[in-house]
Parts: sequence; C-alpha cells; structure tokens
Amino acid sequence: MRQDGQATIVVVMGVSGSGKTTVAMRLAQALGWDFLEGDSLHPPANIAKMSAGHPLDDDDRWPWLDAIADWMAQRLRDGRSGVVACSALRRVYRDRLRQAGSGVRFAYLHVARDELARRMRERQHFMPPSLLDSQLATLEVPGADEGALRVDDEHGPDAAVAAIVDWAGQGVPAPRDAAAGE
Repeated sequence: MRQDGQATIVVVMGVSGSGKTTVAMRLAQALGWDFLEGDSLHPPANIAKMSAGHPLDDDDRWPWLDAIADWMAQRLRDGRSGVVACSALRRVYRDRLRQAGSGVRFAYLHVARDELARRMRERQHFMPPSLLDSQLATLEVPGADEGALRVDDEHGPDAAVAAIVDWAGQGVPAPRDAAAGE
C-alpha cells in the first residue's frame, strides 16, 4: 500500500524466464497482498499457439491483457493491493494495464539473455526456449517517463523482492534504474 493509503498493484514484468512468477509470488507473500499469475488468464488458444512454438501477436494479447486489467481494477476498486506476474513487454501493453487505475506500477526484471536461455531450458512451461528471441525482440524496456523500477537479476529473487518492497511502499515516483540489493 502506498503511503497515501491507496491500494497498489505491482506488475512484475519481463520476458519469459526472468523470474516474474517467483518474484511476484514472494512479493505478494511478503506484503500480504493478492497474487495473480497472468499466464493463468491466457485462453487455451494462446497456450496452444505458444506451446507449438509460435509467438503471440497483438490480437492474441489484447483479450488476455484486458482480463488482467479487469482483475487489477476490481482489486483497486475494493481498496485491495495486489501483485501480478505479467510479461507486459510493450509500452502499449503497459498502457492498457494502467487503465485499471492510478495504483498500477511496474517492476521490470532485467536478466541477461544467456541466463534467460538457461532458465528456459531447465523448466517445464508452455513457453518453449525457441520463443526467447521473439520475446526479446518484442520487449520495450520501460521508459524513464513510465516510473517503472528496473531490478537487475544478479542478486537473486530475495534481493529483488526486497528492492520492490521498499519501492512499492513509497508514495513518490520510482527511480529510473535500481539494482536489487544496493
């Protein structure tokens, strides 16, 4: 919750393999906030498409993003804070999510490509490693004017959670760049 008492939704964003779910779950638990794994709202057609190695296009993403925004808007209307794990790769996707309300903030998990590839090879997920390059090509790193927190992965998920907890409680615009653990 922000210092002004308003509910907050922190969207933990980044490409596949960046640790969004791990960090977002731990963040929600640390804060006692509601949690949503954005992937759980993908329609079966999106999951089938990605599982077959085909990247989603905007037409695939809009209904999914709208479902996430609806979840966020409901929490904000109820005065409940939450954490969402969602790729939110492009600015227009983040703009769509921001329509849920003024309490929406983004924490961008930055991870080196080689580490992303390693993680994707070692996990069980519908997103195959072959789609990593399409995710990186789609990624638009949040601009300075978006007020997103950049968390570099080098210090691990616990440090990322600590950096986001500190930032999420502030009622001031987020810094343009921050390294977790510093």
